[in-house]
Amino acid sequence: MEKFQNLKGIAAPFNILNVDTDKIIPKQFLTTIKRTGLGKHLFDEMRYNDDGSESDDFILNRNPYRQAKILVAGDNFGCGSSREHAPWALADFGIKCIISTSFADIFYNNSFKNGLLPIKVSKDQRDALLEDAKDAENPELEIDLKTQEIRRPNGAVIKFELDPFRKKCLMEGLDDIGITLKKEKNIKEFENLIDIERPWL
Repeated sequence: MEKFQNLKGIAAPFNILNVDTDKIIPKQFLTTIKRTGLGKHLFDEMRYNDDGSESDDFILNRNPYRQAKILVAGDNFGCGSSREHAPWALADFGIKCIISTSFADIFYNNSFKNGLLPIKVSKDQRDALLEDAKDAENPELEIDLKTQEIRRPNGAVIKFELDPFRKKCLMEGLDDIGITLKKEKNIKEFENLIDIERPWL
């Protein structure tokens, strides 16, 4: 998993309430177990017209937001089913951080396991960041994970809280497999001991 330390990029205003995982990546695209290739189907039902053409009304179809790395989202982002394809699709599109007042628990947990940073802020803070993102001339935000700060275009800083273990995993690029491999020496020692004490296993 790619290390997440500092991110500076375009933030897209995505003030839609209760965006569920089926909206993020519809069920017909869940047949793959690959983490790549899903970005083109991100928000498929909102992003494309019935004939397959892009909807001019959808924010990620407009410049500069086609290159967005950050979403400033509405309340309860990622609700619905527990599909891990949702963070896969966001990451494959290029989104690395979602800022909202609240997230569905399973989506929130899955995001960290896939290198995405979900940040919880207050409603007032989210609304201020939405206004920043709506300024198409300068919609960039900077996320400093080490200091846990969101830096706005006007120079103001918003601090955010984050579980220390999740922060460490993101900064070191550790998913569940990576965390396990950090204990590889202990695992091998245990296996060797079991071979001696219980050779019949």
